[in-house]
Amino acid sequence: MRKELEKVYDPKQVEDRTYQFWLDGGYFHAEVNHDKKPFTIVMPPPNITGQLHMGHALDNTLQDILIRWKRMQGFEALWVPGTDHASIATEAKIVEAMRKEGLSKDDLGRDKFLERAWEWKNTYGGRIVDQLKKLGSSCDWERERFTMDEGCSKAVKEVFLKLYDKGLIYRGERIINWCPHCLTSISEAEVEYEEKAGSFWHIRYPIAHGDGYLEVATTRPETMLGDTALAVHPDDERYKDLVGKTVILPLVNKEIPIVADNYVEMDFGTGVVKITPAHDPNDFEVGIRHNLPVVNILTPDAHIEEGWGKYSGMNRAAARKAIVADLEAGGYLVRTEDYTHNVGTCYRCATVVEPRVSKQWFVKMEPLAKPACKAVRDGETKFIPERFDKIYFHWMENIKDWCISRQLWWGHRIPAYYCDDCGELVVAGEAPDTCPKCGSHKLTQDPDTLDTWFSSALWPFSTLGWPDKTPELDYFYPTNVLVTGYDIIFFWVARMMFSGVEQMNEVPFDTVFIHGIVRDAQGRKMSKSLGNGIDPLIIIDEYGADALRFMLATGNSPGNDMRFSEEKVKASRNFANKLWNATRFILMNLSDEITKPELPQELNIEDKWVLSKFNTLAKDVTENLDKYELGIAVQKLYDFIWDIMCDWYIELTKSRIQEGGETAKDAQKVLVTIMTGTLKLLHPFMPFITEEIWQALPNDCESIMVANWPEYKEELNFEAEEQDFERIMAVIKAIRIRRAEMNVPPSKKATVYIETDFGEIFEQCKLFIERLASASHVNIANKQNIEGAVQVITDSARVFIPMDELIDKEKELARLEKEKKICEKDMAMFEGKLQNPGFLAKAPANVVEAEKAKLDKLKERHAKIEESIRAMV
Repeated sequence: MRKELEKVYDPKQVEDRTYQFWLDGGYFHAEVNHDKKPFTIVMPPPNITGQLHMGHALDNTLQDILIRWKRMQGFEALWVPGTDHASIATEAKIVEAMRKEGLSKDDLGRDKFLERAWEWKNTYGGRIVDQLKKLGSSCDWERERFTMDEGCSKAVKEVFLKLYDKGLIYRGERIINWCPHCLTSISEAEVEYEEKAGSFWHIRYPIAHGDGYLEVATTRPETMLGDTALAVHPDDERYKDLVGKTVILPLVNKEIPIVADNYVEMDFGTGVVKITPAHDPNDFEVGIRHNLPVVNILTPDAHIEEGWGKYSGMNRAAARKAIVADLEAGGYLVRTEDYTHNVGTCYRCATVVEPRVSKQWFVKMEPLAKPACKAVRDGETKFIPERFDKIYFHWMENIKDWCISRQLWWGHRIPAYYCDDCGELVVAGEAPDTCPKCGSHKLTQDPDTLDTWFSSALWPFSTLGWPDKTPELDYFYPTNVLVTGYDIIFFWVARMMFSGVEQMNEVPFDTVFIHGIVRDAQGRKMSKSLGNGIDPLIIIDEYGADALRFMLATGNSPGNDMRFSEEKVKASRNFANKLWNATRFILMNLSDEITKPELPQELNIEDKWVLSKFNTLAKDVTENLDKYELGIAVQKLYDFIWDIMCDWYIELTKSRIQEGGETAKDAQKVLVTIMTGTLKLLHPFMPFITEEIWQALPNDCESIMVANWPEYKEELNFEAEEQDFERIMAVIKAIRIRRAEMNVPPSKKATVYIETDFGEIFEQCKLFIERLASASHVNIANKQNIEGAVQVITDSARVFIPMDELIDKEKELARLEKEKKICEKDMAMFEGKLQNPGFLAKAPANVVEAEKAKLDKLKERHAKIEESIRAMV
C-alpha cells in the first residue's frame, strides 16, 4: 500500500525516524569491495569537549554532500568518523570539575587522574557525535575512531620511534609558546591573537665607557631584566661605529653588547632593538647567531624568578608597573606611547601566552617538509581553490622545528625513559627493564605527553589500521578528499601531508577542498566574546536539518566565507514545503497502476521540454560537484524545482490529469520520473525530506541513499522541442507581465492574437496559452494587425490584445493621471530637499544618498506611468 504524506512537512516527525532507518539498513557502512572503486573521506575529528557549532555544521554538511553523491554514483564510499582527545581542553575540563570538589591533580596522582579522564570521555565524549547525527551525517559509525584508542595509540608510538631512529625527533632547549595558567607548552595552533591596547615604552640604554645612549622602544619592559644585547642593522650608518661596544642595562647595571643583525628593521622605531633570547622567538634566533647567553627571568606561572631583588615573586603585570616606575625615577624612561598590537593568548583559558626557553621534544621539519611540498607541486595533491597552495608553501618553506611535548597527563605519553642512576635516555615502545649503559633497573618514563596534532597528523592512515597492513588500508588509502577550513592549513593539513608522504610513501588525499568560515549576518566572525554564535541544534529544532544544510550549501563558494542568515534558513524551509506540496499533488492524482518511475511511449512537447531540462540539470549538477562548486549545483536544483517543475510543468499537466484516461497516466508517469530523478539530485543536500518523499512515491530501490545517481542520456536530449516550447513560455510570460503592468486581474479574460512564423507549435499549444495567460480565445496567423490593441513582442511572436477587452480605457487613463500627479508631487518634495543648502550641509552623507535613491525611484516610476499613458492614447 502506498505511503501517504501528511498535509504539512514536519521535520521533527521525520528526521530521527529516518536516520534510524538508515542505520538499521547499514547504508552508511563500507567494506573492501574490489568490484567497486573506493571513495574515502576522513572526518576532521572534533574535540571530545566540543559542541556542534556552525563551523562543524558547514564542514560536515559539505562532507556529507560529497559522500552521499559518490555513494549514489556506485563508489564504495567510506566516511571515517572520529573524535580527538584534545589534551589541553579535556584536561582543563577535568581539572575544573575536580577544583569544585576541592581536589587537584597532585591530590589524585597520575593514574587516578587518568581514570577520571577516561570516565569523563566515556560520559561526555560522544556528545558531539550524537549532534552530528542530528545533522544527517552519513558516517560509517561502525568504523568510528578515537585518537587515543588502541589502534591510533599504536600508530603514534610507531611513528615516534621511527622518526627518533632517523634522527628526526630530538630533545633540546628552544623557545616555545608557554601558557602560565595551563602550565604547558602549546602549539601555534592553540594561540589566539587578540588586538589589545598597550604601550610603547622608550628607554635609554647608556653607552658604557663613553657618552650618550641608545634609545629602545619595547612593549614589554619587564623582560629587560633578561636582555643580553642590543641589536642594530649592519647597514645602518647611524650605529656602525657602535657595533661591538657595550651599553649599560638599566636597573640591572651590567654591560651587554651591541650586535649587528639583519633581523633589525632600520625604518621601525629607532632602529635599535633589545635582545631577550629567553622570552622572544626572534630574539632567541639572534642569540644563537651571536652566541648570546639565555637569561630566563620568569617562573612557569609567569612570576619574576628569585635573584632579581624587589621584583622577585612579582607577577608580570606588577613587575612591569614597578620597572616602569623605576626607569622613570632613574631618568631612563624617555616617553610612553599608546600602541595597539596583537597579543597571543591561550585558546583554552585566554591567558596571555609567554614565549619561553624550555627543554622540550621537537621534530626536525625541513627533511619532512620538502617532499610534502614536492607532492603538491607535482600535482599529487591539489587545493580547491588553487590559491590556497600558496599558504601551504609559505608555511612549509619557512617551517620551524615542531615542539611536540606537552606538560599534561591526558594524552599519548612520550615513549622515552631516563635512568635514575646515570641519566641515560632510552626511547622504546615498551618500558625497558634495565639501563643499556649502566645496567640499573631504575628507569622513569618521561612525564610529558605528545601534542594533540601529533596523533591527528596520522589520521588518514591510522584510522585504517596502520601500522598493521590491513585490507582497509590497502583499499581505502590514499583517501580522496579532505574537507576543511583555511584556518588549519598550516596546523593539520600540512602535518597530514608530510606524515603521509613519510610513513606511507603516498600523499594522504588527492584533493584538499577548502571552505571559508560561517560569519554572522553582519559579516563578523562568530565568537563567545561577541555573543553572536548560532547554535545549529536550535536551528535544526526549529526549521529542520535539511533547511540548515540547504542554507549552508546555497551560495557556498570554495575558499570564501559566508554569512549565516535565519531568513535564508526560512527560505530553505519554504523550499522544502514547496517540494512537499508538489509531491502531494502528484500522489493525490496518481493511478495505482503506476508502480515505478517509467516514461510513456508517447511524449507531448511539454514532456520533452521538462525531460530535456532535467537531462541538462543532471549533467550540470554532476559537473558542478566534480568541480566542488556545491553552491552553484544547489542553485540550479532550486531553480529547476521551483520554476520549471513546480511553477510550470505541474501547472501544464493539470488539464491532462483532469481529462483522465491514458493522457492522464502519461502525464503522471512523467511527473513521477521527473520528481524521483530530481529527488536523487537533491538528496545529498536535503537527505531527510528526499528519503521521506522517496518512500511515498513509486520508486526502484529500498532507499534513496542507494539509488543510482542520474546521468545525462542522449535519448532525452530534445533540444529542438525544448526551444520550441520555450517560445510558447516566452509569450505566456510576456502577456502576464503586460497584464500586471496594466493592473488587469487574472479573472479578466481577453482574446489574444498571435503573429508568428511558428504557427504549428503555437497551434499545438493554444490550450496552454489560454489557461496560463488568461486568454478567452487564441487566434494564430502569420500576419496580424489589430487596431487599438496592446502589443507584446517576443523573439518568436508579436501578440495583440484588444484594449477594450482588458480595461475601461477612460477609467484607466484617469487612474494613471491621478497616480502621475501624486508621483510628481513627491518628486518635487525630494528635489526641493536635495537643493536645500542647509539640508546638504547638516545631513550625514548616507542620509543624503538615501534621499537621492528615493528620488531616482520616483523618476523611474514616473517614466513608467507616462509610458503606460502613451500606450493607451
